[in-house]
Amino acid sequence: MATTSPARIDDDLYASAKLAGEVQSRSASQQVVHWARIGREIEASSSISQREVAEVLAGSRSYDSLSPKEQAVVRAEWSIKIDERRAALSLAEEFAAQGRSWVELDESGAVVERGGSDGPRATPVASDQSSSPRTTTNRRASRAGESSASGRGTKRRPSA
Repeated sequence: MATTSPARIDDDLYASAKLAGEVQSRSASQQVVHWARIGREIEASSSISQREVAEVLAGSRSYDSLSPKEQAVVRAEWSIKIDERRAALSLAEEFAAQGRSWVELDESGAVVERGGSDGPRATPVASDQSSSPRTTTNRRASRAGESSASGRGTKRRPSA
């Protein structure tokens, strides 16, 4: 039976391990152990140059110059960095603070405009490609007294 020792890990690493572990049916602890084993094997591998991988991650070397195994290591690192950045994004809060509106899909797949002063509005989604629904941009253009017939918001000229 293997013995375990408690270890402190960064909250961000734990959160990433928990998310990645769920996909692989592992606990956060099991995912950290999995990553540690992979890291150990990579560092011990004679076919992977840690220096070259680090240079690619730092942007001073071309990804294409690496071996397939080294490229796999770089892709795994990029994936972790992308997940961390995505988790840190809070565009809804940022847009709301700026008074901007945004669109997203609700649980049923309907396009909903959020934010702004009008509150959320549902826009029906067309069931076939031949008839497109009025887009949020077209609705906004119509409210602002602009023509949206061409799909672009151009100002109407006042009639003489």
